[in-house]
Amino acid sequence: MTEKEIKKLQEENAALREEVDRLKSEMVRLVSRNLDLSERLECDVEMRRRVQVAKELLDGNIQRQRNADLMDDGQLMALIELKVEKELPHLKPDFNAADLAEMLGVSQARLAALFRHQTIHRTADAFIDNLRVLTALRLLRERPQYTIATIAEEAGFANVRTLQRRINDVIGMSPVDYRLMLTRDL
Repeated sequence: MTEKEIKKLQEENAALREEVDRLKSEMVRLVSRNLDLSERLECDVEMRRRVQVAKELLDGNIQRQRNADLMDDGQLMALIELKVEKELPHLKPDFNAADLAEMLGVSQARLAALFRHQTIHRTADAFIDNLRVLTALRLLRERPQYTIATIAEEAGFANVRTLQRRINDVIGMSPVDYRLMLTRDL
């Protein structure tokens, strides 16, 4: 190879190194820009999530305020009946008075006072328990093919023993005896 060819190759090599360096710099700039845009996007997504949560909280507070304004016990009982009939929350074993108060948007104290003064059920939990018992009795009548365990689950009881104890407390007989009594009458 001649000296001229070597010099030409060295110049091309130098030009290629400059191009590689330029491309590296450009790549660093683009990666940096992408990181910046990614951070901005994450901030935007987080801000939108926070705004949504704040909106949901605000909407919930507005609903609670509306329901808290239901000073009339009759209106509040009607709201309870509508919500219970529509949503059937008592069919969930972990549903309790605190959940009912939250669902209605009233304080637990307001709910407790309502049940203490206006209903035959002395507590909201007793009301929920009664709904479960009534559901279980209906299922015992309407679904003879269901096992007692299935009825306990469908009616919202945490376990079969609780169902048996509550049915016995209310009607003075076990669920099995109640079912036998119903079939004897047919």
